[in-house]
Amino acid sequence: MGKKAVKKAASKRPWCAVTNEDQYFFGEGTHYQIYKKLGAHLAEMDGEKGVYFAVWAPNAKNVRVVGEFNRWGSDGYKMTRLEPLGIYEAFVPDLKEGCMYKYLIETQSGEYLYKADPFAFYAEKRPGNASIVMDIDHFTWHDEKWMEKRKTWDGPREAMSIYEVHPGSWRRHPHEDGEDGYYNYREFAVELTKYVKEMGYTHVELMGIAEHPFDGSWGYQVTGYFAPTSRHGTPADFQYMMDYLHKHNIGVILDWVPAHFPRDGYGLANFDGTPLFEHPDSRRGEHPDWGTKIFNYEKSEVRNFLIANALYWLEHYHVDGLRVDAVASMLYLDYGKQDGQWLPNKYGGNQNLEAIWFFRHLNSLIRGRNDGSMIIAEESTAWPGVTKDVKEDGLGFNFKWNMGWMNDFLEYMKLDPYFRKDNHNKMTFAMSYACSENYILVLSHDEVVHLKCSMLNKMPGYLEDKFANLKAGYTFMFGHPGKKLLFMGNEFAQLQEWSEARELDWFLLKEERHQQMQNYVKTLLHMYKKYRCLYEQDDSWDGFKWINADDCFRSIFSFVRYSKTKRKNLLFVMNFTPMERADYRVGVPRKKKYKLVLDGDAPEFGGNGREKPLVYEAKKGECDGQKFYVEYPLSPYGIAVFEF
Repeated sequence: MGKKAVKKAASKRPWCAVTNEDQYFFGEGTHYQIYKKLGAHLAEMDGEKGVYFAVWAPNAKNVRVVGEFNRWGSDGYKMTRLEPLGIYEAFVPDLKEGCMYKYLIETQSGEYLYKADPFAFYAEKRPGNASIVMDIDHFTWHDEKWMEKRKTWDGPREAMSIYEVHPGSWRRHPHEDGEDGYYNYREFAVELTKYVKEMGYTHVELMGIAEHPFDGSWGYQVTGYFAPTSRHGTPADFQYMMDYLHKHNIGVILDWVPAHFPRDGYGLANFDGTPLFEHPDSRRGEHPDWGTKIFNYEKSEVRNFLIANALYWLEHYHVDGLRVDAVASMLYLDYGKQDGQWLPNKYGGNQNLEAIWFFRHLNSLIRGRNDGSMIIAEESTAWPGVTKDVKEDGLGFNFKWNMGWMNDFLEYMKLDPYFRKDNHNKMTFAMSYACSENYILVLSHDEVVHLKCSMLNKMPGYLEDKFANLKAGYTFMFGHPGKKLLFMGNEFAQLQEWSEARELDWFLLKEERHQQMQNYVKTLLHMYKKYRCLYEQDDSWDGFKWINADDCFRSIFSFVRYSKTKRKNLLFVMNFTPMERADYRVGVPRKKKYKLVLDGDAPEFGGNGREKPLVYEAKKGECDGQKFYVEYPLSPYGIAVFEF
């Protein structure tokens, strides 16, 4: 079999065969569609149909393709080495789509490694780990209107409310025959679209899409960077889901993990018997806390692998954005490490210079596409200029998760109302830097696991108080500058912590309080999309004004969100204590009529149902530093939003 493969390789090469030009650009780190050459591709050579295989394994002694076709024996098709990069290739006749395979790599020490294809488009469902030959180029897309409209999308000035979803635990079929009960991508698309449209989200962010072996990693320990997980179907099924969501005007963001990868023997770790994808020095190549390998950003081929992968999801699957996980762990050489566990850069600092260059290269490419796609940083420190343009010495991301706001907000919300007066600044501090980056306010999956409690159970007091606190907190979030992200289950006040092993507790919606919470969040989401003042000036002080940021003794916050036209502005008033303020006055900037558009006391939200006027006339008189005021009876944990 080996001789036959060599003979074929010397004949007329398939369309997808690796050329000298491919090697040059891959070696330079600029072959942005290298996935069309490396990996497994249906092809034809000398009139015979089969599969062309190519894999980068420069330090291997020999490489063979093995699989179902030879019963996984060690006598697979011997691959031919191409210089100068050490790419191995082989054409195997008579193979068809759906065939499982691996690379059998003989190391320089004589060890044999069975490796999955780093560029495989599809993989065997866990616990299996073989790669699968798959043609992904024949799906017929119907999302032209969405893709064309997306080109004009101006991120910082657009509404963006994100529903973060783990597909495997959002909803499940009843368990049958020992199966997982997972929805297929096609079924998932229909159910998710229906729910997201009803609730009023603009985007979904999907966790755990790239192939991964361990459910408990939530998809953050990836072994198949180019393969949508087979847990939910085929690549064509995934394309259908993307197409369906787009046809219903829902944007899709994927979690993307270029920071690290697992040690699994069949994966990227020690791929050709040497640290090929990871840094060879453990002080730069390993995360001691996570037990994972760190990509070697110094190596141009590795950077190319990651950049091509990011563009692959954006181009081939029409993904609208990538949320980059654990950015801080890439930027800092000492992240999660003790003295002696890390190696400084050439200037003696803790900045990972190669990772910085990688981000600037990648983000310049994505921004340069001008097609409305975006890249989002989960960056947990105060690294400067994360969303600034590369030309201005920034990293070039479109958005950054506001982890500082999230931590301060949750610390405040957990407090007994009695102690909130001494922690008032936790809710106001984020406005001191709100315009320094393009932020997304997040209440993500990380905050409702590992004994951190669900959002509802973070709140103080009896059950009634918990619901009231959570309503007030969500209102503050939706009024505060920054795009919005809520993890699934937060919207109806999931009681228990999230687990990837079970679906959300949808049965809670049989209870009135949870229905009311879901209805309240739905109202906030639709209000957010309706009023431009809530999103079009997130990055400017022109869009926000404190009315009273210092009412700490009553724990009341009031502020205004302005539109560019100064029409349909919104005044927010929120009481974070169980004390009633029947004679409450709030300063207002204009002598106008103020229309009550959101009342936390409304019975459909679980409020006391107290009847109130819908319109309030501003009166002359100094209040909160303003020349006019409005009188409003503010209930315990009272919430009021006025349009003017």
